[in-house]
Formats: sequence, structure tokens, C-alpha cells
Amino acid sequence: MDSKINTSNPEAITYATEELGYTILGGIRLEGLDRLRVTIKIEVLNRKFQHYLNNPDIAALAIRQNLDLYSITQVEKLARLIADRLEVGVTAVSKDLSDITSELESYRLQQIESKQQEQNKIIRPLTEAEKEAAITFLKKKNLLQATNELIGRSGIVGEELNRLIMWLIYTSRKTAKPLHIISMGSSGTGKSHLQEKVGELIPEEDKIEITALTENAFYYFDKAALGHKLILIEDLDGIWKALYPLRELQSKQRISKTITIKDKNGMTKTIHLKVYGPVCIAGCTTKESIYEDNANRCFLIYLDESDEQDERIMDYQRKISAGKINTADENQAKQLLQNVQSVLQPITVINPFAELLKIPTQVFKKRRTNAHYLAFIEVITFFKQYEREQQVDESTGEIFIETTIEDIAEANELLKQILLRKSDELNGATRNYFEELKQHLLKSNQSSFTSTSIRNQLRIPISSIKRYHVSLMDAGLIKKIESRNTKAYHYEIISKEEYLQLQNSIGTALDEALQKINEQPNSPTSAQSKSEPRKRKQIKQLEEQPTEV
Repeated sequence: MDSKINTSNPEAITYATEELGYTILGGIRLEGLDRLRVTIKIEVLNRKFQHYLNNPDIAALAIRQNLDLYSITQVEKLARLIADRLEVGVTAVSKDLSDITSELESYRLQQIESKQQEQNKIIRPLTEAEKEAAITFLKKKNLLQATNELIGRSGIVGEELNRLIMWLIYTSRKTAKPLHIISMGSSGTGKSHLQEKVGELIPEEDKIEITALTENAFYYFDKAALGHKLILIEDLDGIWKALYPLRELQSKQRISKTITIKDKNGMTKTIHLKVYGPVCIAGCTTKESIYEDNANRCFLIYLDESDEQDERIMDYQRKISAGKINTADENQAKQLLQNVQSVLQPITVINPFAELLKIPTQVFKKRRTNAHYLAFIEVITFFKQYEREQQVDESTGEIFIETTIEDIAEANELLKQILLRKSDELNGATRNYFEELKQHLLKSNQSSFTSTSIRNQLRIPISSIKRYHVSLMDAGLIKKIESRNTKAYHYEIISKEEYLQLQNSIGTALDEALQKINEQPNSPTSAQSKSEPRKRKQIKQLEEQPTEV
């Protein structure tokens, strides 16, 4: 009977001969064609060979072994072990292992080819009607407002500011300088839900969703597999070992790793793994603060945990249960937004006002924040590419579009809260508690409070309250006093207006920069008219050139 490999169960590949049965437990790894590491189980097929029944110990014996089938030393050692333990010929076992290796090679190559075909499958092209509808949408006036409304129609409740920021950052994956975002909030506030729902508005072929990630996982992607992809990580708390390659992808837009492996002769050699971006990374965390090197590379958004948002979400849930949500309309909105993403084309963005823009002096990590601020403005311009006239650089022939004052004003409005958080000494959770505490004391007309009373009134765990109070005292925002009557410790707020003052200063700094741009003699219409002759002349020259087929 001819031997044959059976791959119907990829986690338990079997191979049978007349005397022995081989099972590859756990399947085979597709990456690393220079090695073929397997866990193999060898046992006697005693049902077909009666002479083994005289020795039940051998008939019931099974050998399990880890080895690299490309290592001659390991294969020969296993062959001798099988021959000795199971009382079969070593030559026959060696031939079996050689045949298994050849069969597994072919199987692995087929799987790799199938996987690549699936990854490189032809993307369903948009119909002319779909393409026209998407481009028509992108030519709308007040495009950001219209987009935000359409995002709401797709089934995302509330979070108007966060969902639009997230959408634009996801859009940045198509640019040369993608941005990154981390959603922060306590457990159950819908961080993963918001990330997932906005992610549904991105075409499937443009994103990679990850729920678990090992330290070296990114290094084993194909070189170009991550280029201009959106990487959605459900829980950053569980992938702390992979934070370093994440940072490198964000900053350098590539990662590399040098590893040593053994070739088929058992000799050690060194190979260099490289994976290229750029990528847009999005993740969620319940932690009040995250590792600074990762945090300052990202936009940090804090989810709305208000009672009003709770009610909006629960009302939506009730309507779904009652069958009063038009899911067809939601799916139509999703499809249109996906089509909008598909028709966006790579194009250079020039911001002629960049030298006049200043971020607030209160912002921490100014250099990186300034780069993020400018890049976010460029993303808005990039998103509006169909409503902008394309211009041509006479010296290089490069086609580009220009940022307008409207783009800057919209970016300022969207980023005020993010810049405010980046200027705040307190982390998001402590700040939210402090502002809620201020409102509570104002409503109850109290000037002092205790940890116990606040715990009962705001229904916050005492451990969290104590942690918040330590942070607030370190920042000089509250002070501890001893009550003369009860001898218990009370707290008082030192400054009730500090956050409002910070908020006003951030808004003022952005508004002043915008005002200076408006006051420039060549802004905005003069600058545009000044560049118009160059643009027309160059386009005309391009049109007169012979067309290459």
C-alpha cells in the first residue's frame, strides 16, 4: 500500500506506512522556509500486523519528539530511536521521515501560496455609480460635518468629537505620515466598541485586527504586508511586550530584527528580518496612564462616561431590541464611507501657513505634539482632495494640493481637547474625577469634603479616590486639613478655576495663531491668486507634452 499524507486536520497531519503511523501534532508553521520544526508522534499500526500482538508493550508504545526535519543530525537520531524502541528497520524509518519531509514541504508551499492569494485577492472594484457617489460626497461643502453625520447614521451613538477624530486618524494611513490613536476609559465605557465601529467604516483590505500579540509577532509579517495598513489592537494592556516594535513602527515606519537559525545541515547562520510601514495604529486601554514613550506618539482620547451618554447608548440598545433601528440605512452609510476611503488617492499636501502656526506653550512634549498638530491639519486637507484644485511644482513636476485657513480652523476645534489634555499635569482619570468633584461641591454648596463622603456620594471606589487625592495634592490643587471637631482629615480645593484658565489659554493660543494668518497681506486670497499663474502655466505645459502609452 502506498504511503500517503492526510492534511484534512491541519492540526494533526497524519502519514501512514505498512508498519507505522506518524502524526504531526499542532501542524506546521508557515513562516521560516529555512526550517521545518514539528512535534511528531510515531506508533505501531498493530491492527494490520499480527506479529506485534505477541508483544503488547511494543504495540501500545508511542514515541513523541520535537525536532527540525531539516536537521540531519536530529532526523538520524530519531530514526535510530524509533528502530530501537519499536523494533523496525532503521532504513525504512529513515525513508519514512524523508518522505514525510518532502510531503510537508509541498503542503507548506501550497498553504503559503494559498495564503498569499487570499491576501492579494483582487479587490472588488467600485462600480461607476459607487465611485461617482463617493466622489460627489467628498465634494460637499462642510465635508467634516457631513462625514460626522454619516458616521452617526452608521450606528455609532454619541462621541461626536472622538469618532470624527478617530475617522480622520484612520484616514491618515493613506498618507506618508500616518497618525496613531489610543482610546482611554474605564472598563465597560465602550472603548473597543467605538474603535471597532469606526474600523468597520474602513475597507477590509486596508486593516488588520489584532486581539493578542506576542513580542516578536510583527517581525514575521511579509516585508510589505503592513504598508499603509490600519492596525486595530483591542487591548493594549495585554501586549506590553510588543510595545517596543510598535514604537519603532510609529517613529521609523519600519522594524528589523537579526536572529540566528540552524540550516538543514545543523549549522548556525544569521538572517535579518525587515518589515516596512508606514502604519496607523489604534488601541484601547483601561489604564489611567500608559508608558510615556508610547503615549506621546499617539493622540489620546478619553471616552464620554457621562450619564447622558449612558442614556443615549441604552436608548439605542432598546430600539435595536424593539426592531426600530433601520439596519439597512446603517449598512448603506457604512458602505458609502468605505467607498469614500477607497477613492481617496495618494497626493502631496502643502501647508503654506505652517510657519505661522504655533502650539500653546503649556503643552508638554512640544516637538512631537507640534509634528502631530501639523500632520493632523494635512490629513484634513488630504481628506478634502476632491474639492481642491491640484497644483504642480514647476521644478519637480509634483502634483499637490494646499491647506486652507478653513482646514486649520477645523483642526483647531477638533484638537482643543487633545491639546488641553497634553497640557494638563493630571492624567485623564484624575482630571475627570476632579472636575466631577468640583461640580458636586458646587451643587451641594460644600467647601470641604472627606474621602468617605465623596465615595458614598459619587459612588467611586475608595482606593481610586485615595489615589486621585494623592495626585491632586502633589499637583497643589487640593490640601488636607484636620477638623477641629472630629479630628478627622478633610480636603479643600485650592484652585477651582485652574482648568478653565488652562482651557482658555489653549483656545486663545490657537485663535491668536489663526488671527495672525488672517492678518497676513497675502492671505488667503492674495496667496492663491499669486500661485495661480504658475499653476496654469505648468498644467498647460504638461498637457502639451506627448502622452505616453
